[in-house]
Amino acid sequence: MGELNAQLQDSLSGLHEIQAFGQEQYEGERVRQKSLDQVVAMLKALKASAIFHPCVELLSSLGTVLVVFFGGYMAYSKQISVADIVAFVLYLSLFYAPVSGLANLLENLQQSLAGAERVTLILDTPSAIQNAKDAKPLENVKGALCFDHVTFHYENEVPVLKDVSFTCDPGMMVALVGPTGVGKTTATQLISRFYDPIEGRILIDGQDIRKVTLESLRHNISPVLQDTFLFNGSIAENIGYARPDATREEIEAAAKAANIHEDILHMPDQYETQVGERGLRLSGGQKQRVAIARAILRNSPIIVLDEATASVDVRTEKQIQKAIGELAGKRTIIAIAHRLSTIMNADLILVIHEGRIAESGTHEQLMEKKGIYYNMQKAQMA
Repeated sequence: MGELNAQLQDSLSGLHEIQAFGQEQYEGERVRQKSLDQVVAMLKALKASAIFHPCVELLSSLGTVLVVFFGGYMAYSKQISVADIVAFVLYLSLFYAPVSGLANLLENLQQSLAGAERVTLILDTPSAIQNAKDAKPLENVKGALCFDHVTFHYENEVPVLKDVSFTCDPGMMVALVGPTGVGKTTATQLISRFYDPIEGRILIDGQDIRKVTLESLRHNISPVLQDTFLFNGSIAENIGYARPDATREEIEAAAKAANIHEDILHMPDQYETQVGERGLRLSGGQKQRVAIARAILRNSPIIVLDEATASVDVRTEKQIQKAIGELAGKRTIIAIAHRLSTIMNADLILVIHEGRIAESGTHEQLMEKKGIYYNMQKAQMA
């Protein structure tokens, strides 16, 4: 049943792609096959049940047959009375009722255990990232960030980041650029301790983030992720998710800063408009700007922008750049960008190549070097 539900979820979630590529018949056959597998498994279970329950009933009835047979013989020979036989039959019914109930309970228990096995497998999996025993809250954060010889790889042990070191002062904007798959997003995930470095350390305001509590660390970081996730609720609820106690005025101010306020006012229910599952009712650019508004509202000293302008048009991109520019100097900003126009004003640009920092400097300095960054800029202009 679990495999069938997983296949149905996959097919329904990818409905547009299935229709766009004309794979309805192929996906229908996959669901059909999972359905047949489920039918076979169900018939096997029903067969076992069809043997088990009659056996229990047979044993229950056998006791009554024995009482009547031997009790009848003993009554015939005047060893006991008929009233005693009737009493024994009633006792048997009282005795076998719990036995039948136990048989049904065992069958239901088997079905429950199948589901519980999967749930406990997830619940019992220990988190790889835990608070240290002597972890302390991260307080009064200014926003200074330092990568100190950081090396990291995933389970396949193929290095993603190799001996990465850089320093970011409070209020600076640091941009990470480079081809896809060189470790830019991984670097930002290390800052929030979704993973720990294999070697080296990451410092915020001079404190190793492995020695502070996870809650206080993540409270001081506001992410805008590449894959924007919105909850199935109103726009106001999604923006205010970062700060549940935020007033409507604060939510609207954050929306204006992210250049989504005017779009919201043109929606049917304005800030109470329901966004649907994963923000299905909003465009890609609208979802991204709602996510930026959410990060602005949180007012954290460190903001992480992972391709924050990937799904917006040029005009909106410039307005978001303006909003980011207003935050610059007040917040430490770590920005990942493939559109190099969005990070030209960054205080420090790090060019990541094959997991290492190949070049670093401002836009003007890197253009003068005529290296990797220069070639990337020329390619985009072309």
